[in-house]
Amino acid sequence: MLSLLALASSAVWGTSDFFGGLMAKRLPAVAVVGITQGLAFLLLCLVVLVRLALGHPPEWGSWVGWAVLAGVSGSTGLVAFYTALASGTMGVVAPIASMGVLVTVGLGVSTGETPSPWVWVGIAVAVVGIVLASGPEISGAVSPRPVLLACVAAAAFGLGLFSLDRGSRDSLLMTLWGMRFTSVVIFALAALVLRSVGGAGRAHLLPLAAIGSADLLANTLFATASSRGQVSVASVLGSLYPVATILLARIVLGERLRPIQQIGVVLALAGAGIISL
Repeated sequence: MLSLLALASSAVWGTSDFFGGLMAKRLPAVAVVGITQGLAFLLLCLVVLVRLALGHPPEWGSWVGWAVLAGVSGSTGLVAFYTALASGTMGVVAPIASMGVLVTVGLGVSTGETPSPWVWVGIAVAVVGIVLASGPEISGAVSPRPVLLACVAAAAFGLGLFSLDRGSRDSLLMTLWGMRFTSVVIFALAALVLRSVGGAGRAHLLPLAAIGSADLLANTLFATASSRGQVSVASVLGSLYPVATILLARIVLGERLRPIQQIGVVLALAGAGIISL
């Protein structure tokens, strides 16, 4: 069940990330993330109110701190990731960002988890894949900015997933709610300071709502999986989301990778797969 939930989260994440990246080509990434997080927050508020009406009031606990940390790191990661997807090659950006799993695995190990030796083999394979996939960007053949942003996203995602896992062990629903609440506060303050919502209008609300709902569903699937097992294993399976992103970029956008990049992408994904053995 853990594997199925984690793999499902990766499929949903990959799909929502692709369409989030497309929206970031039309609107600022900050606006895309802020609005999608806000719409998802409204949905979570509805769920919390229904539970309250049924006699299940929310309880304060350790989830609060983890939710705030997950909200800050998750929002930072999404802004960096969507910006990278909008300005770079999705087939390169997505595998690099997925390596946030290294952060999650490292934190899991530091808190007592004991992954198998295959985890370390997978890490080595994944790192080689990242270098090959991002080769043209690193060499200066194209702008290195998307790669740098993808690296920022990876670090933020890794910390965010670990925080989501730890908070969910206390309360899954309230951790998700607190995570989105934190994001909404951050982006609302930014909108007030900038006096702008990034040019988003009513026509953008439906696709942004769909992206936000998909991201929320992926977070829910991952948190459910990780809280029932080792976060280091669940995070690796969840990190396979670039498969969906790459396939959609190939089908919809006709993206083509250089041969060395194709090898790198395969190795990066294979590394993530080996870790789950």
